[in-house]
Formats: sequence, structure tokens, C-alpha cells
Amino acid sequence: MDSRKVAPSLLAADFGNLQRDIEMVNQSQADWFHLDIMDGVFVPNISFGMPVVKAIAQHAKKPLDVHLMIVDPDRYIKTFAELGADVLTVHYEACTHLHRSLQAIKAEGMKAGVAINPHTSVTLLEDTIQDIDLVCMMSVNPGFGGQSFIENTYKKVSELKNIIEKRKAVTLIEIDGGVNAGNVRKLADAGADVFVAGSFVFKSEDPIETIKTLKQKIV
Repeated sequence: MDSRKVAPSLLAADFGNLQRDIEMVNQSQADWFHLDIMDGVFVPNISFGMPVVKAIAQHAKKPLDVHLMIVDPDRYIKTFAELGADVLTVHYEACTHLHRSLQAIKAEGMKAGVAINPHTSVTLLEDTIQDIDLVCMMSVNPGFGGQSFIENTYKKVSELKNIIEKRKAVTLIEIDGGVNAGNVRKLADAGADVFVAGSFVFKSEDPIETIKTLKQKIV
């Protein structure tokens, strides 16, 4: 987990042609599949659940980066490990005992991620940063695809990067929401490592070429 990565978000895929879109990502320069699990409680939307993740895992040839936007995520840590998640991200705002949740994810053999909403300060992660493999920084309000990027994200990335370096952690910074060819380089320069792109990839005329463009801009 060293070079910068592009992780297309399957939330923006065509669910009537999901296998086709998975094969497209397999064939592209993308590094991970990003899967958003929403429960309609923690966020005001419902996405997809275990049967769909299982189907994706059967066809995906790249790591599954699973982002749980759900209440009480601890209940499902073991389930997502069994489904084939490589990275499992829980929300800071949904975890009463974050350190315990991180340990439980790692105990199942997955990389442990923590997502933070736009209003959540990165300083709240200082005490656990050495236990976090990836911080998923929401650059839109979670729950819906296709939203506009929140400009304050650049500043938060820089602040988080300073915390990571100060604590000598090896945590990756992931940006989720509104990532496109116009802001991806600036995000990389601020210190981001992984770039989730949904609508920008899947709504483009040539998704494989769009992924290639993103990769070229973050090298």
C-alpha cells in the first residue's frame, strides 16, 4: 500500500449491468473497488448490502475497499471479512469505542479504515492514528453520489498529513466525494494517497480513459 491509488466507487455503476462495469474496472488502471454500504439510518440513503458485495467479490480482480456508512458497524466486521473485504472503513461518528473497532477489523485480517465527515476535525484521530491504515476523508456530506466537492478538504488533508508524520504513522489518506480531473492533483499535492471517484468515472463517455487520466495526474 505505497503508491497513490484510484478507487472507482461502484455506487455510481450501472446496477443493471454490474458485471460489465466490474470487468471494466478490472481491465482499467484502477487499483481498488470502493464499495459504499449505507443503511438509511447513519446516512439518509440505502445503497446495497451483503448479496451485492458477494456478487462483486466473485468478479472483482482487485482489492475491495468497503466503506460502512452504518450505525453499529461492529456487528458486521466479521461478515465483511468473510465476504472478501480487503479494507474495511468505519465512521468515527458511528463508533463509541473506535480503538476496539480497529482492533476487531485487524483481527479479521483486513486493513482498518476510519472515515470522517466534513464537520469532524482531524485532530480527533491523533490518539488512534498509529492503529489506522487508512483515513477516508469525506469531501462531500455522506449519503449521496454526485455532490460538489467541499473546498475546506485541502486544508484538512494537510493537517492530517502533519499528524501522520508527527506520529510516524503509515496511514493512507483517502478522499471520497467530488474527486475529478480538476482537483485530484491538488489533493495529491496536499498529501492524499487514495482517490475515490464515482460519477466522474462511471458517467463519463470512456470510463477506462477517465481512470487513466486520474492515474496520470497523481503519479
